Amino acid sequence: QMQLVESGGGLVQSGGSLRLSCAASGRTFENYVMGWFRQAPGKEREFVSAISSGGGGTFASDSVKDRFVVSRDNDKKAVYLQMNRLKPDDTAVYYCAASGRILNAANYYQDWMYDYWGQGTQVTVSS
Repeated sequence: QMQLVESGGGLVQSGGSLRLSCAASGRTFENYVMGWFRQAPGKEREFVSAISSGGGGTFASDSVKDRFVVSRDNDKKAVYLQMNRLKPDDTAVYYCAASGRILNAANYYQDWMYDYWGQGTQVTVSS
């Protein structure tokens, strides 16, 4: 089992920044691909960003790739999402997820590839 706990969400004005953190415990963190997903009210959960187990590869959705940066610290068993130039459309509950599978460009964005999920943290961007 792996437990994931997100933090860092909150209310921010449009154009502002937030840094989300996800603390992991349990299994060998460095073996897992880590992803960030989000779900806005009335919408389906969508992929935001992911980072390979060693941190050398990152992926991001087109809507955030120029504004959000994913990183990880395997010693601290943590993954981060630095969110810059936030927009009201970024308002959602953000979830951290872990995958023990071998992911690639064809599937890193698919939520069913991830085995463990956090409880989510709310991000609200005001206009």
